[in-house]
Amino acid sequence: MQVTIFLVYHDCCCVSTYRSIRGSVWVEPCEFWENSHTKRRMHNLLCASGYLDHLEVIKARKATKAEILRFHTERYHDQIELESSGHGGEAGEVAPFSGGAYDIACLSAGGVISATEAVLAGRVRNAYCLVRPPGHHAEADRGRGFCLFNNVVLAALHARTVDCGSQQYCRRIAIVDYDVHHGNGTQDAFWNDPDCLFISIHQDSNYPNDTGSYKDIGGENAKGSTINVPLPPGSGTGAYAYTFRRIVIPALERFKPDMIFVSSGFDAAYVDPLARMMLSSSAFKDMAASLVQAADSLCSGRIVFAHEGGYSKDYVPFCGLAVLEALAGIPSAVIDHNLPEVNRWGYQDCQPHQAFLINTIADLHDINSLTIDPPIEDSDSRLVADLQILLDAVPDAGRRQHILQSLRH
Repeated sequence: MQVTIFLVYHDCCCVSTYRSIRGSVWVEPCEFWENSHTKRRMHNLLCASGYLDHLEVIKARKATKAEILRFHTERYHDQIELESSGHGGEAGEVAPFSGGAYDIACLSAGGVISATEAVLAGRVRNAYCLVRPPGHHAEADRGRGFCLFNNVVLAALHARTVDCGSQQYCRRIAIVDYDVHHGNGTQDAFWNDPDCLFISIHQDSNYPNDTGSYKDIGGENAKGSTINVPLPPGSGTGAYAYTFRRIVIPALERFKPDMIFVSSGFDAAYVDPLARMMLSSSAFKDMAASLVQAADSLCSGRIVFAHEGGYSKDYVPFCGLAVLEALAGIPSAVIDHNLPEVNRWGYQDCQPHQAFLINTIADLHDINSLTIDPPIEDSDSRLVADLQILLDAVPDAGRRQHILQSLRH
């Protein structure tokens, strides 16, 4: 039976929520990074390719104040509502907003909540929410990183209030965040919640540069419920694929969630201006397919993807369509002409230093997997030479020996 996908979209995706950026006197004013173009162009690709005909589409509803206050403080909510009625304001660090942004942010959060309700009611098997503004940086009392309200957090909390049938509720929630920036707001929301597994795969020390350490594993009563995988800049398809095989899927299988949410950001793509990773549309499709398969085996297919970051106007549409193909199980006629280029880039395989980090994190969380060998080509003499250069740069002989033993381990 074909999987039914529920696409949540709101027309206000195409309304500018943010103002043009203002830099120093030496920087010519330009459009703010987070704008409607990537979302609008993704929707346009769905329409132009005819793929939208395969999807059940619903317009988002606004989240209520009561729903927003499940996570955000009333003072913060009221600030956004008040300042939005005028010319806008500053929600927090790198989170300016314009007039009317409150209603748009409520639609964004409400869209993910609507999708959650539809999946839990069994009307659809899974859902993708093409909404903006994004949410995973938003904290309880402030916005951060282009985010006003934390869409995934609000939807996850809402899921716990919805009867799934036979008086059963979604108590155990898993959230996988592959946006290239750390989901600090989502981590904060469930830091002390042992019934929520949060996994973030992000570029190390990108944004925020003070959160997302692999040593952050959850609060006192929820040790191990947070799994951070801060991959080095330059990580490609191999590093992400190995992270999923070694950490993400085994962790989900051990946790046994009642429902899975995905913060789906496309800023780990090889052409994104705000990161330095090397993923292609096919890599995003593979990650999404793995998560859909996990949901099918663990929680009756209940999974909701929420659109987060991704700032390449040219490439986000192809990455988004690839994820939708994985959710719907229906291929499109669209050809990503960027694939030959990105696949030719060097170091797409999982590199030794990347595999070492991933294995370290898996060991920290006591995650066992049948697939433990990273996809590294032993015959690649360039990797061996690079490792030798790194070792030679360490002045202390004892330290060099310690590193070498760690790599062998």
